[in-house]
Amino acid sequence: MARYTGPVCKLCRREGQKLFLKGTKCFTEKCPVERRAYAPGQHGPASARRRKASEYAHQLREKQKVKRIYGVSERPFRNMFVKASRQPGVTGENLLVGLETRLDNIIYRMGFASSRKEARQLVRHRHIQVNGRLVDVPSYQVEPGNEVRVAPKSKDILPVQASLESKTRPSQVNWLAVDDGSRTGRMIERPSRADIPLAVQEQLIVELYSK
Repeated sequence: MARYTGPVCKLCRREGQKLFLKGTKCFTEKCPVERRAYAPGQHGPASARRRKASEYAHQLREKQKVKRIYGVSERPFRNMFVKASRQPGVTGENLLVGLETRLDNIIYRMGFASSRKEARQLVRHRHIQVNGRLVDVPSYQVEPGNEVRVAPKSKDILPVQASLESKTRPSQVNWLAVDDGSRTGRMIERPSRADIPLAVQEQLIVELYSK
């Protein structure tokens, strides 16, 4: 699957806000978004002076922002939207809940990784167990009651230790219970929209895909 490997600060500049894609470095380094508050590229400064963006442009930017925050490419993101639209309830909320309950995001929320990208790497390298079984699929959907833990042989690897000791680790969400000592966590319940600390307008994504 194709994945963006360029400078992540360009993605933040394109969306016009910090997406915290570099983990702790976003807090310790001077952010390019603050120095150059316009889109990257030679036409970036000029675009800031253009006329008001269209409704479609706002919808597209919101979709791109959410995709980049969670590190999901277009096809799986679209598939998640289709699945969310078939579930009972509000489609936009279902979409965000599906993204939040991915295994890589759970690892990030528990504080075992400093970024979602680092969390995906931990999963891919088989450092993570779900209910005692090794899982190497970052998109694995964690269910309420599932126990997620760092594998015993990987408890003291540097990325996990550094993330747990970081002063900028993500604030704990109330739908997850975490034990730092044993490197173990559990999903207590399925999160609602109010439990997801993300400043996005998911309804714009629903409107975009519903055209």
